[in-house]
Amino acid sequence: MRIEGSAFFAAPRERVYTVFTDPDVLARATPGVQSLSRAGEDRYEAVMKMGVAGITGTYNGSLTLTAKRPPEHYELGISGQGAPGFVQGTGVFDFEEEGDGTRVRYVWDVQVGGLVAGVGQRVLGGVARMIIDQFMKAMEKEIAG
Repeated sequence: MRIEGSAFFAAPRERVYTVFTDPDVLARATPGVQSLSRAGEDRYEAVMKMGVAGITGTYNGSLTLTAKRPPEHYELGISGQGAPGFVQGTGVFDFEEEGDGTRVRYVWDVQVGGLVAGVGQRVLGGVARMIIDQFMKAMEKEIAG
């Protein structure tokens, strides 16, 4: 599943990039994250609780920040495994100056499997967009700080 979009933040690009790559902020802003702990350079172990169409479960996984080019680009790798199935994917984030703020463009490529994959791509796509929207709204609050 591929999801693309963008969001505008009324803050300088350096500030937006710093917030987007801060693991404490990622833990607070990402829906469902119950814990996030450092497992190496730019690598974190995560416990997330997620539900899709009545299939709820806890996922153990990891987040990895790669391809960092401050303050313009980074990639966020995710992987998780739980009773309802698995999720893995990559989010590519580009930060562009726009007027008095910053435009963040993102592209997510995500694969899911197991029970959760049985709900269908349309439902999964809607849930994924909802999670991304919640994440972006939380990031806006973090940036406004």
